[in-house]
Amino acid sequence: MDWTAAAVADVRKRVLRFVEDEVYPLEARFDEALREQRQMLMRALNDRAKAQGLWALGHPRELGGQGMPFLDYACVNEVIGRSYWAMQGLGTLSLQDSLMLHRHAPPEWRERLLPGLVAGTILPSFAMTEPDVASSDPTQLQTRARLDGDHWVIQGRKWFTTGAADAAYTAVMCRSEDEAPAHSAFSLIIVPTAAPGYRIVRETPVLGIAGGHYEIELNQVRVPAGNLLGRRGDAFRIAQQRLGPGRIFHCMRWLGQAQRAYDLMGRRLNRRSAFGGKLAEKQLMQAFMFESAAEIQACRLLTMEAARKLDRGLEAREDIAIIKVVGARMLHQVIDRAIQVHGACGLTPDTPLDRMYRHAREARIYDGPDEVHIQSTGRRLLKLYRDGGPGLDFGDFGAPADD
Repeated sequence: MDWTAAAVADVRKRVLRFVEDEVYPLEARFDEALREQRQMLMRALNDRAKAQGLWALGHPRELGGQGMPFLDYACVNEVIGRSYWAMQGLGTLSLQDSLMLHRHAPPEWRERLLPGLVAGTILPSFAMTEPDVASSDPTQLQTRARLDGDHWVIQGRKWFTTGAADAAYTAVMCRSEDEAPAHSAFSLIIVPTAAPGYRIVRETPVLGIAGGHYEIELNQVRVPAGNLLGRRGDAFRIAQQRLGPGRIFHCMRWLGQAQRAYDLMGRRLNRRSAFGGKLAEKQLMQAFMFESAAEIQACRLLTMEAARKLDRGLEAREDIAIIKVVGARMLHQVIDRAIQVHGACGLTPDTPLDRMYRHAREARIYDGPDEVHIQSTGRRLLKLYRDGGPGLDFGDFGAPADD
């Protein structure tokens, strides 16, 4: 498909209809279903997305996807983000991992995994954080890999390994170099989940939601030396390539969640009456709508600017760090207001808000806690003014990605 502006707008509308008509009615069933039932529901949903030409929109054409440009796909991803289950339903869940394998995996693993990842028949997982380590400083990670002949031997424990129970493999970040600077001491290694010594310890519910986060143990797991992603010591560079666009996708999905909460709030205010009139007539409720609209739109513009810079080959580190923090705050505040407007009903599963609110709290921690982004970005911004420097023009955020 030629991705003209009209084509992108049409697909965005069709994706919205799909999410509202096909995904929303299944959300409660997905949330309550056992694993096997959930897999069956998801396969049927995947088939409907493929039949409507909405599958794997952002995956490159050379991988079997539809090749939607990054900036356009970011706009569509906002609509997909309205529902947690729509990501897997429309084949977007594997995009970051597909791109990572395409760039860095050896040919054998690209051939073995990429077709299934793009088709949705293989699911990925990524293991970085650990239960006994402050993951805001990943140079402390304890999982180790040592080369024994032509095999890596991996020992350690990871958690918040998303989707491990259903995944075909896990990309494991582990210390592989003893004599190297901290950020060059770690490697990424492909570990099949069926490998002897790979054990799922438990599923870890997040704020009461069993959302597919697992703690895993790697007990003397042996995999071929060729399972390395990129070069030895490349883990931080590869992870940053994966996380940069991923944070933009997160922010677009948060915008979708916030827009859904905003819509629910607006409808509720116009439907409910109290103290002699519609809630929509109350000044404080009008302020709720105004503040939420302003926060959503400000975050949307910041996010799209970051996406534009990434699309132009800029690193956009400051932009991405800022939207990660601003987006997480915005999401929490908008959903919080929507719950307040719904009163007791907003605390129950009668609306999607209770689950959305709990997911919103996650946003301030995963992909780096807000405090780390604030500190590191503030330090870089201040450095520009050191010794009488010219400082920063906010229109010029970003540096060439290969700097």
